[in-house]
Amino acid sequence: MDSDCSTIPSLLSSFVDTFVDFSVSGGLFLPPEPESIKNPTGSLQTFFPQPSRLIAIGDLHGDLPKAKQALRLAGLVGPDDRWSGGSATVVQVGDIFDRGGDEIKLLYFFEKLKREAAGAGGLVITMIGNHEIMNVEGDFRFAAREGFEEFENWANFQRVGNTMKKLCDGIDRNSVSDFLEGVPDQLPRMKPEFLNGARARIAALRPNGLISNRFLSKNQTVVVVGDSVFAHGGLLQNHVDYGLDLINEEVRDWILGLKKNVSNNLIRGRDSIVWLRSFSNELAQDCDCSMLEHVLETIPGVKRMIMGHTIQRNGINTVCGNRAVRIDVGMSRLCGGRFPEVLEIGENSELKVLTSNPLYYKGYEDSVEADKKGGLGLLIPEQSARQIEVNA
Repeated sequence: MDSDCSTIPSLLSSFVDTFVDFSVSGGLFLPPEPESIKNPTGSLQTFFPQPSRLIAIGDLHGDLPKAKQALRLAGLVGPDDRWSGGSATVVQVGDIFDRGGDEIKLLYFFEKLKREAAGAGGLVITMIGNHEIMNVEGDFRFAAREGFEEFENWANFQRVGNTMKKLCDGIDRNSVSDFLEGVPDQLPRMKPEFLNGARARIAALRPNGLISNRFLSKNQTVVVVGDSVFAHGGLLQNHVDYGLDLINEEVRDWILGLKKNVSNNLIRGRDSIVWLRSFSNELAQDCDCSMLEHVLETIPGVKRMIMGHTIQRNGINTVCGNRAVRIDVGMSRLCGGRFPEVLEIGENSELKVLTSNPLYYKGYEDSVEADKKGGLGLLIPEQSARQIEVNA
C-alpha cells in the first residue's frame, strides 16, 4: 500500500490525535473548542462576574465516578454525561491528581464539559491544588497503582500515535518528538513495577510536558467569581498583596516551562496557597477569623473564601460567620469514599449544600420534603446554619 499521503498530512495527524485522545480518555470525543473559550495568548482570567447559579466542587483525587455523581447532584450533567447546566458556572478547586486511577480521564472529562458548557452559555473552571503542584515537580508519593497504570497506558498510545504519524511521508518526522526525551531510564526508590508509569508521569506532567501544557496550564491558582474567592488551601494577606493576576500568571508560566521556579510562599509550604489550613480546621475555634476578615476586606466585593484541601468529615460547612466555606468532603474512593456534596450559591448570594447522603433523611424527612417544595432545602445548625438539599 502506498504510504504517500503528502496531500493530507494535517488531516491524518488530526485523525491520529483524535484516536489517541479517544483511547486514553475512556472513550471520549472532544467537541470542537468554541470561539468563546479559545485563548491564543494563553492568559488566564482571574475575575468573573456573579452568575445566576454557581456550583463549587471539592477534591476529586482520581475518582471519575464520584465526579460524575457530584455533577449530576447539581444537575450539571445528564445520564449521557453531557453538560445540562445551562448558564451555570462551576468551579472545581483542584486536586484531581493522586490516590485514584482516573486522573487522565478526569482531565479529559472536564475539558469536554468546558467546551459543552461554553456552547450553552455556561462556564467550567478548574483549579490548581497541591497535588497538581507535586506531580508537576515529580513528587509521586501519593500516586496510586492504578494511577501509574493509567499513565503507562497513556504512554503506550502516545507511542502508537507517533509511529502512525511517522508512516506518513507527508509529515515531517522531526516534528514527531520523543515525549520521553530527558526522562531518566531509572528512578531511585521507585518500585520496578511502577517504573514505566512513573517515567510516563514525568514526561506528561513536568513543566512543558504534554499534559501540563494541554490541561494544567489552563487552570487558575486563584479565582474570584462574584463575591466569592476560591483557593485550594486559602489565601493570606501576602498572597493578596502579591497580586492575584500575577499569581495565576507565574504558576501558569512555570507549568509551561517558561519560568524556572515559583516562589515557595505561593505553592510550597504550610502557608502557601495550595497547602494552607488556617481557615479549614474542623474545629471552628482553631480558625483565625480575624485574619480571614482582613484578607477578604482587601479583595474588593468579596464576602467569602471557598477552599478544598482539608477533608470535612461532617460535610461541607462554614465558619467565621459564613466567610470561610470548606468543601472537601473526602468523596474520592481512597479518601474515605464519602457521599458527594457540592456547594450552590444563588444569584442573591444564598448558600446551599446539595448532598447525596441519605443520613440527612433520618429525623429530618418531613422537613426536607417540605423545604424542597419551596426550593430552600433543610436548615441544620452546625458550626453555622447551612441549607441542605438531599438527593439520595
